[in-house]
Amino acid sequence: MKKLIALFTLAGLLTFATTSMVYAQDENTNDEQATTEQVENTEDAAQTPADDAIAEEGSAAPESDDKPLHQQLKIKIIEGGPMFMGFVILTLILGLALCFERIIYLNLATTNTHKLLTKVEDALNDGGVEAAKEVCRNTRGPVASIFYQGLDRYDAGIDVVEKSVVSYGSVQMGQLENGLTWIALFIALAPMLGFMGTVIGMIGAFDAIEAAGDINPSLVAGGIKVALITTVSGLIVAMVLQVFYNYIIGKIDSIVNSMEDASITLIDILVEFKAKK
Repeated sequence: MKKLIALFTLAGLLTFATTSMVYAQDENTNDEQATTEQVENTEDAAQTPADDAIAEEGSAAPESDDKPLHQQLKIKIIEGGPMFMGFVILTLILGLALCFERIIYLNLATTNTHKLLTKVEDALNDGGVEAAKEVCRNTRGPVASIFYQGLDRYDAGIDVVEKSVVSYGSVQMGQLENGLTWIALFIALAPMLGFMGTVIGMIGAFDAIEAAGDINPSLVAGGIKVALITTVSGLIVAMVLQVFYNYIIGKIDSIVNSMEDASITLIDILVEFKAKK
């Protein structure tokens, strides 16, 4: 429940931050446009007839489209249809929230296994199993948890320790992979939403043709534009989430490899420790 609340909180913060940035940029743009209009009005009042003629000649040139990126994105979202684009954006926000949560969790779960093994071995030699368990108890991460489970069953024998390490390693691996199915769902869902917008846009275009009784480009342009914009948006969202997904998978593989290697080394250390006794 706590993870779910944290996830929705993170999604809300991302949405609020994006909205605030867009709103602030809109205000800055409006202020700049107002200032520019005031300067232009002042210059127009001071123009001579010759300047008017030059201005009329220059007005024939095409106007350049220098709109900021966020305004262009807002226009495309509106043109693509707020309903379908809203679902695509929601998919992006929730997917990124899950990705950030996994990345933070995995970074916190990363442990310097070589340093931990050295501490555990020194604690075993100095204070026995209880001292080694205390070292693992004070170290965060799945590797330390696996070590603690193995050391806690040291009195039952090395075979039991090995089985315990393997079993609890599977549990920790499941915790590392928690949430990946939802990220994969959003990766698959984003293009589907885009394609659904494509199909509905094409249906609207054919409805317009049927109502008009003639194929006119101006009638079908709107529907085709909705179809293309939603498709592109869904594919972009899927590509962004796929990059994060592959990074998370690589991070999990790295941690799992460290866990397996460290577990084997721990068994060797315990065998040596038992032989010394």
